[in-house]
Parts: sequence; C-alpha cells; structure tokens
Amino acid sequence: MEKNEFKSKNKSLIVLFSYHHNNTEKIAKVIAKVLNAEIKTPQQINPEELQDYDLVGFGSGIYSAKHHEFILELADELPEVNNKNAFLFSTAGITGKSKSAKDHSKLREKLESKGYTVIDEFQCKGFNTNSFLRLFGGMNKGRPNAEDLKHAEEFAQKLKNANNL
Repeated sequence: MEKNEFKSKNKSLIVLFSYHHNNTEKIAKVIAKVLNAEIKTPQQINPEELQDYDLVGFGSGIYSAKHHEFILELADELPEVNNKNAFLFSTAGITGKSKSAKDHSKLREKLESKGYTVIDEFQCKGFNTNSFLRLFGGMNKGRPNAEDLKHAEEFAQKLKNANNL
C-alpha cells in the first residue's frame, strides 16, 4: 500500500523543539495522538510543506519569555498563506493566563503576519533547571504530570472537534 493511502483528508502537523527535559515533547505526543498528527522538528521542515497541512501546531519550552529560536526562525521563513489554522503550545517554569499570552506573543505575531489564524493555545508547567535553578534542584520537578497531560489531551480533543479532524 502507498503511504499516502493512510493519510486522512484533514492533515495535522506538530512542529516541536524540546530538548532539556523533553517536557514539551510529552505534551506534543499527547496532542499528536488525539489529532493523528506527525511531529517534526523545525530542522526537518521545508517551510513550503506546511501548506500541505490543514492544522499546524508550534511548540517548545519557553526561553526568556518566548518560544525557542528554532521555532521563531522557522516562522520567519514561512511563506504567506491565506487563513491557515495554527495552534501554539509550550511548557514553562512559570505559567498563568497572562503569562502564557505574553510568552506566545512573539510567535503568534510572526504567524499571523504570514496569514495564519492562531485558533487556540496551551501552556503548562515544565521541569526547569535553567540558570541558577539547577543549583537548587530546579523547579516544577515531575511536571508535566498526569493532570497536565490530561489537560493537553482535552485541549487536543477541542482542536479536533473544532477542525473536523
């Protein structure tokens, strides 16, 4: 059988960069399972190929109040599209509604300037040992936890239902 025969009418992709403790990868895997989405790193992507997907998620840990540079650089390279749906997700040391909006603002602005519609966003705590925190054993040990993963699954189900995937 051809590989393409298994592809659904509505295709989803998750663009992920996760490396310190793979916090964000845990979230991405839960979302990908619900959406039946592929997961690729920014380095594995040709910016033109994102046009082949109906829904694209962009996620990483938060570094200095923004997504990882690899994600932001990819967003800069994307061709303009017309109303393509996207979602954002991240893990961070400190979270909250206004914090999440601020952390995601740079990526959201880049995507919207290219014609993407950011339909939803998700953030949860992640284990953080950056900078001086490593001296104290880090913060948010054990995060994302089972409850965070459940929230990620609910988020993905909402995306799936809203996009008829």
